[in-house]
Order: sequence, then structure tokens, then C-alpha cells
Amino acid sequence: MSTWKRDFASGLIVLAPLLVLLLVLQWIYRYIASIPLIEGLQPAIIPAPLEPVSRVIIALAVFATVVLAVGYFMRTTLGRLAESAVDGAINRIPALRVVYNASKLAIETAVSGTDELQSPVYIETWPGIRMTAFRTGKKTRDGKIVLFMPTAPNITTGFVIEVEPERIEETGETVEEGMTRVLSAGFAESAHQVPVEEERPPEGTTGKPGGVGGVRTDGTPGESERPSTDGSSDGD
Repeated sequence: MSTWKRDFASGLIVLAPLLVLLLVLQWIYRYIASIPLIEGLQPAIIPAPLEPVSRVIIALAVFATVVLAVGYFMRTTLGRLAESAVDGAINRIPALRVVYNASKLAIETAVSGTDELQSPVYIETWPGIRMTAFRTGKKTRDGKIVLFMPTAPNITTGFVIEVEPERIEETGETVEEGMTRVLSAGFAESAHQVPVEEERPPEGTTGKPGGVGGVRTDGTPGESERPSTDGSSDGD
């Protein structure tokens, strides 16, 4: 890869996530600012230019209050019974239960997960080939470690695998570094990666249109195999 292509790719890797993050934050800001119920809670002394900002602050404060209230309620026996009733009702709906359980598991993992729950590891899937997976913090009854191996660059899909503990090799990376390598399909650089150079063609084939042994990929002979135009042969 040439220098300008590498610089462009590096700049794109840095700026693209920031632009996506800004777009998401902008959408969330506009959505929260346009909630009709927040307008009733807004004080009348707020100047008109500051009304959208005050709506967002009020909405976040209301949301935090509701979350804390529900969390406190879940600590009680009645709250646990209510949660079980809601889970049971939603799990009876075929399509909705998949989304509900997946989102609930994701939130539980992000909020209450430990370092072991998400630490990236290497496993050797085939001889000489290793792949990146992430711990789930679970074990099978026979002592195998349950790992999640995401696909690149879409980490929402992957494989749940069970392997022996001795087959796992620690990467020494953080979760962010492991996820960055998977999301970038291996193009992102990290401190734990060995620098990789582009493969050069074998000696004797540089600059020649012929392939291996002077034969092109379409089966026609290369320059070294073409007969001379003066009618002479190699034995003359």
C-alpha cells in the first residue's frame, strides 16, 4: 500500500467513528429536545434560545430518577416478582423475546461485567492459525471455557464455542484493542501487533508479465517461454 493510501486509511479510521458518534449524539439530542412531556416540566423563566438545552437536561434528570426508582424497587420481593412476570409475558412472544433477551443480556454484560467477562484471548482453530475470541465468564459442567468469537467486521454475529482451558492463550490486550482489531478487519494497528510488510514477488519475476515459471495466469506462455522471432531455436 502506498504512503498516501495508508495515510488516508489511517485518517479515515480516526475520523469516521467520530463522525458517526456525532451523528448519533445529534439524533439523540433532537429526539430528547422534542419530547412533548418535557415541555410541561420546563420552567417559564428559561430563555427561548436555551429551551432545547434545558429540555435535554430535564429529560436526562427524569430518566435518571426513573432508573434509580426502578432499581430500588427491584431490590424488594415485589419488584423481583414483577420482573419475573414481565419476563414470562415477553418470553411467550416468539419474535419479541429474542430482541428482549438479547438487549437485556447486553445491558447486564455492560453494566455488571468484569474484566474476565470481556477479556480477549487467542485460540488455535487450525494448526498454525489462531483467532480472537472473548471470554463470557461461563464454564460448562465438564470444565470447558465458553467463548464468543465475533465475525469481522460485524461483531453482532459470531460463534459460541467451548474449549479446554489449556487451549486458550491470553492476548495481553484490552477489550478496546481486541474489538478494534475485529471491527477494522485487522487493518487497525495496535501496540501488541507485529508490524506486517507487504509481500514482495519472488526474485526473477519482478517486472515480468509472466507468472510462476514464465506462465501467465491464463495459461499462455510468458516472455521467457515465447519462441524467438528470428526462427532460431535454443539448440542452434
